[in-house]
Amino acid sequence: MDIYRMFGQVFGAVWFLIPMLIVLVIVRTPWFKGVFGEWQVNLLFRLFLPKDRYHLLKDVTLPTEDGTTQIDQILVSRYGVFVIETKNMKGWIFGSAGQRQWTQKIYKKSFKFQNPLHQNYKHLKTLESALALKSDALFSVIIFIGDSHFKTPMPENVTYARGGIRFIQSKNEVLLSEKQVRDIVCFIEQRRLQPGFDTTRRHVAHIKELEERRAGERICPQCGSGMELREGRKGKYAGRRFWGCSSYPRCRVVEKID
Repeated sequence: MDIYRMFGQVFGAVWFLIPMLIVLVIVRTPWFKGVFGEWQVNLLFRLFLPKDRYHLLKDVTLPTEDGTTQIDQILVSRYGVFVIETKNMKGWIFGSAGQRQWTQKIYKKSFKFQNPLHQNYKHLKTLESALALKSDALFSVIIFIGDSHFKTPMPENVTYARGGIRFIQSKNEVLLSEKQVRDIVCFIEQRRLQPGFDTTRRHVAHIKELEERRAGERICPQCGSGMELREGRKGKYAGRRFWGCSSYPRCRVVEKID
């Protein structure tokens, strides 16, 4: 039999499997898991938070002094600005507010990932500075989507899907006027970079550059910036050397040198 005819018959019998295999590969990628997790959280917001009171901004990339920062979701309301970091993960999750890295355990395998509270801290500070808002009008919310289970106690703003809705709804003190809400939404929409592949690609490249630059550096446990060696001029650190966050005065973390 002609080998080309044989190949054609085989291809004709299995060609429909190729798109299925491509889809299976895509849905297993971290990119798809992240996008799907954000879509699930967006749906929850649409279902349980009134649109006339909560204004949802999705996939917001903002310019910063050293590059860009990418925020999964921002909810702007009279009760404050909620900055949401979404994690679509499975397995057991171990971590605490002060740890630089958390642990994901799936059966006997363990994986490290950045503490999402620290990750979201930079987002909050970027918005606080850009919007000239007081810190008490900004709320960090970490929402886990997927078959994950916390194995260590978590702060109230680190929660599963519906728990994130309850946390947001628990903030019912009016902090902003309607005009402030409109101005904030307008400012973010005007300042954000155009969503799309190119913006995402440049942001990922920026993150990789930061990781390479910070390799071996001492990192601030609060905001992820570099720590600088300093000498105190007054107060309890007068005449003593200590590590101070390079983002001072925005971040005031210090570490003693024993």
